[in-house]
Amino acid sequence: MSDAALPTVAEVRAAAEAVKAALDRHLAAVESRIGDDDPDVYAAFNELAAAAEDYDELLYDRYDEVTPFEIPTPEDGLPYTGPAEPAAFSVLIRRDYAVVEPARLIAQAERVVAHDREAELSHDGGTADALGVLFGEYEPDEIASRAKDFGLEEGDSTLWIAASEEIAEPGEWLSLPFAHTDPQDVMHRFDVSSVFDEGPDDDEDADAEDADDQAQQPGLTPA
Repeated sequence: MSDAALPTVAEVRAAAEAVKAALDRHLAAVESRIGDDDPDVYAAFNELAAAAEDYDELLYDRYDEVTPFEIPTPEDGLPYTGPAEPAAFSVLIRRDYAVVEPARLIAQAERVVAHDREAELSHDGGTADALGVLFGEYEPDEIASRAKDFGLEEGDSTLWIAASEEIAEPGEWLSLPFAHTDPQDVMHRFDVSSVFDEGPDDDEDADAEDADDQAQQPGLTPA
């Protein structure tokens, strides 16, 4: 880090004061806790952890020193406050990959295109297009299990089960779990929903096909 980017002495001291204040709040919450899963204690713990991490980073950046303690992140995160008997739930899965062999990735996509008339490598035929072909052909679980075959290296992953009070209407929830995602960062979108199955009438079938075509275009959900 260059000298120009170093945190100031005042910033380090302010971070230290934030840790002291967070310690006081945490102790007060522990002293007045109600039961083993008091949400005030969880909140104070997370505030203390965040303050300590900020201080540790600034201390290291400014003085090349570290603190002698480490506050672990609770495995279960914040306490669950949703419905005891949810009527529905969503499984949100995130898997991170590094593209370590672009040529292998593109070659795998080209093999799919050679045997599937509906698949095509558009634009420049680079890794972005290859990912669209492969995720259109294979289930995400298969890609995860064969990551090396596709020239990928697995990174972090997480799975969340989010409870809902009621079942959403078909198609209603599709963009909501990823509302924070910048649409410009989305290369491809793959939706599966009964909203695309409208019925036997020709007009309705056409509408469903249009909706399905639109669902294959980049949108709000992550690739």
